Amino acid sequence: MSKTILFVDDEINLRTFLSKTLRRDGYEVLEADSLAAARQHLAVSWIDMIILDRVLPDGEGLALLRELRQNESWLPVVMLTAHGAIDNAVAAMKMGAYDYLTKPVEIDELRAHLERMAETVTLHRELEHLRQESGASDSGWVVGQSAVMRKVAEDIDQVAPTNSTVLLTGESGTGKEVVARMLHRQSERSGQPFRPINCAALPEHLLENELFGHESNAYTGAGKQKKGLFEVADGGTLFLDEISSMTPGMQAKILRVIEERMVRRVGGTRDIPVDIRLLAATNRDLDDAMQKGQFRRDLYYRLSVVRIHLPPLRERDGDTPLFAAFFLNRFNREMGKSISGFSPDALSVLRSHDWPGNIRELRNVVERGVVFCSGEQIEVSHLPREIVGQV
Repeated sequence: MSKTILFVDDEINLRTFLSKTLRRDGYEVLEADSLAAARQHLAVSWIDMIILDRVLPDGEGLALLRELRQNESWLPVVMLTAHGAIDNAVAAMKMGAYDYLTKPVEIDELRAHLERMAETVTLHRELEHLRQESGASDSGWVVGQSAVMRKVAEDIDQVAPTNSTVLLTGESGTGKEVVARMLHRQSERSGQPFRPINCAALPEHLLENELFGHESNAYTGAGKQKKGLFEVADGGTLFLDEISSMTPGMQAKILRVIEERMVRRVGGTRDIPVDIRLLAATNRDLDDAMQKGQFRRDLYYRLSVVRIHLPPLRERDGDTPLFAAFFLNRFNREMGKSISGFSPDALSVLRSHDWPGNIRELRNVVERGVVFCSGEQIEVSHLPREIVGQV
């Protein structure tokens, strides 16, 4: 399976030349000329490796590297710069860059770095699979002890091997994308692309462009032909998060793709067949949205062939300590610490909090505790005041 590289550099000649070369080497290459463009790619595309220029029109590449390390600590990044100062290299390496190359770039040296980075990506994917089979993955999936989540786990095992469309519902932070990735990993499409997109993150015209792509010169600024995610995910899985945010016009276009298994690029005249499994998620009450005429009933019925509801953490009796222990182990590894657990008082605070932000909020609280803890256990003093004050 080819690896996808995000190449972030504002020097168009260098970017074009290296991108063409790397595509001939078998890589998929996405291009960005600014931090803003890079962040947009990261929000909607599956990226395996990044080539990142240090100086960009809207800021320093180190800023993006810092963000990546906060969100995807394993993602390998090679930094490029026209300024070979040793302090820049040291700063990048301390922040977790895989390596640091100076311009002009030696293509063979870059190839060697990318080959080693590709091995890192492959190893990470294999480790994810092994952790998943052992009952928990680094993405935060824990079945837990609650009966409702054991039923969710059973449903996932049953529906994952099929091609059925699945609608995931639940509050923000309950792990809908985690479950979507599990459904993909446990399916026959696991060797093919998994492409997630947050429908609420983009205005309608950009969302349409990301999903359907465009023909060259389809509109002002559309220079080259671009494949949309429906085409890019061909053979694999497309995950539409926050689908209830779509406009009625976009809903109609999605319904057409589901029914006809065809897409048409913006500005195009030709229908293109696609073979994808569609997964969707929402944190909104779609019954209410349908009654208000804000969501199409026909689309709802096509999406909810199988519906899996993820309950909020406050309704998963006894699961909070399990998640807390899981995240503690994870952040111990990442920060090189060996914190053994939580004090009885700290654990009582975690059990008593109602977690409006669900698993995502708990993860952040545990991470903060690991950061501030210098002893053997996380104490109440290491927890946020707003958490402690509510108990």
